[in-house]
Formats: sequence, C-alpha cells, structure tokens
Amino acid sequence: MKGIDFPIFKTKTEEVTQKFNLNDPDGRKQYFTAKAGAEIEKLKRYLEGNTFVAYLIGKKNSGKGTYSKLFAEAVGSEYISHLSVGDIVRDVHRKLSDLEAKEELIEFLKGNYRGFMPVEEAINAVVNKDQSTLIPSEMIVTLIKYEISKRSKKAIFVDGFPRALDQVSYSLFLKELIGYRDDPDFFVFIDLPESVIEARIKGRVICPKCNVPRNINLSPTKEIGYDETTKTFYLVCESLACGGARMVPKEGDELGLEPIRERLEIDDQIFRQLVNLNGVPKVYLRNTVPVNKINEYIDDYEITPVYKYEYNSDTKKVEIKEESWVINDDNGVPSYSLLPAPVALGLIKQVAQVLNL
Repeated sequence: MKGIDFPIFKTKTEEVTQKFNLNDPDGRKQYFTAKAGAEIEKLKRYLEGNTFVAYLIGKKNSGKGTYSKLFAEAVGSEYISHLSVGDIVRDVHRKLSDLEAKEELIEFLKGNYRGFMPVEEAINAVVNKDQSTLIPSEMIVTLIKYEISKRSKKAIFVDGFPRALDQVSYSLFLKELIGYRDDPDFFVFIDLPESVIEARIKGRVICPKCNVPRNINLSPTKEIGYDETTKTFYLVCESLACGGARMVPKEGDELGLEPIRERLEIDDQIFRQLVNLNGVPKVYLRNTVPVNKINEYIDDYEITPVYKYEYNSDTKKVEIKEESWVINDDNGVPSYSLLPAPVALGLIKQVAQVLNL
C-alpha cells in the first residue's frame, strides 16, 4: 500500500526443496504440511476447544475470502466460519421475500436491534441498499449477530466489516456484541497493489452459458481461440455442457478500477486508520515481493504465472507462453505477484503466533 511498508513474509526454507502444484487441492495440502505442519497441528488442537474472531481488512477484490478459505482448507473447515457481510445483506433480501423467514428475522431484530433509526426504516435501508439511504451501522452489527446465532460456534473470519469509517469503533468491540467476549480477536491486513486488482478485473471473462469465471491472462482454459476478424484471443469454456462456448468479458470490466474507485478510497482510509491501532494484535499479508528480493524469500513455483499468446498463421494454432507475473506495487517497486497459497501460508503461521501457540 502506498506509503506503508508491509513486512515480507518468508516462505522459502532450506528444509523443503520439493515443488508443489498450488492449483491442486492435494498439492496444496502437501505444501501446507511441508511448510507449516507444526503450526497447523497446534491450531487444530487449539480450535478443538477454542475460537477467535479475525477481521479481514483490505481493498475490494483483495482476496479476503480466498485466504480465509485456504486457511480453513489447511486446518479443517469444521473449525472455521467465513462470515461475509455482503452475503448476509443479500440473504436478508431473500428472507424478506419469504413470509416465514421474514417473521423470524423481524422478531430477532425487534429483540436485538438498538439504533437511532426505527427497525422498519432500517430494514428499508437494507432493501434499498443501492439507493441513497445507507444501512445503519447498528443494523449491520445486528445482522451479523443474527447470522452468528444460527451457526455452531467456530472461529470466525469477518469479511466486509468495518466497511465505513463510522464502523471502525464498532469493530473494536464487536466480539462482545456477538457472544465472543472471552475469545481473542485480531486484524488481518491484506496488501494488494491496485495494478493487480485492475488486471484481475480487466482480464475477467465468463461463460455466457454456465457463468463460470476465468481470467484470460491469469487463469486460462485448456483451449485458447483466435478471432481472425478482430485479431483477438478468447477462452473456450471447458464444460462439455456448454459445447465449446466462447467466454466473454463482463460488461463494464474494461473500465478497470474506475467504477469502484470511491469504494477503494474508503477501504484505503479504513485500512490506514486501523493499521495504526494500538492494543489489538495484527497479521500482515502481502501479495507481492520485490523482484530484487525474490530469491531470498520465495520459491519460484509460488509466483503467479501470467500467460501470453501468439497466433501461428501457418499452423492455425495459438501458441501459449507462460511467464512469472511482474507488476509495480503501489509504491512503484517492480514486484512479483504471489499465488494465494503462499499468502495463506503467512496467515497460518502468523495466526499461530498471535494465539501464542
């Protein structure tokens, strides 16, 4: 992040020389066991009788859900719950269209919601969340509490809270409000350059039939097509049911960061306010490593590959070239972007440290 020097987490060790396929679940399991086996076992023992609350702090599309899911994959999904505030709000929309679910939700809100806006108006703010009325922070907290009340008690990764500056103070005391008073809490700060976010957005394509997403530069399908009329490459959906459908960009993605610029600026302000907070443990996740430090900190298979294409007019085939992805971070430093697994490895090891395991 611009102006903030995030620590680089070293995943390279002399003891582990084997290369792993980090896109394969079995390969990731071997990878996590080899590089963080001791921490994973300690976390499993801890989670058998204890929980924690972790707040994922980062810009939109920074990988908050991905890293928490990989953490659960490594230590056991039976111990971990990923709580997305965005998903909770969308679920409220669904419940309000179901009479029985609506009555249950309203009954809970009447017994638990405390705020300056009447319950009915607060609910309308949720329903019209894309309109001018903002959802009161008190309502967001109550909806989080409602969602947690329906789940068995597990360690929680909270994704999407705080999402406004006035919610920062609530986040400091959220664990008391949701019934986790005696459990440790900490912030997980995720540093992802805007150049990476923009590349993910601009390269995103979906199948028009099954809606499966891919990225033409970062996660191609097995078959790459070439349109000789437009002189452009495209991905072919791998699902047999789609009959070789051409994957297409999402409308508006060509604009990159501009449609979410305001959201990114708010995320940046929240990030900077919380990173200077005292009294709460912090975990730092960094998606990039400077080019001049890569050999010391990272194994080459942990770097995100980028794919480039050339069309051979003689053979009528697309030739694919794989390279390590180099970008400029937010401070203008040439850096390699990392795959999700090594970032999640840093999460595993640092959470074990925060919990004093």
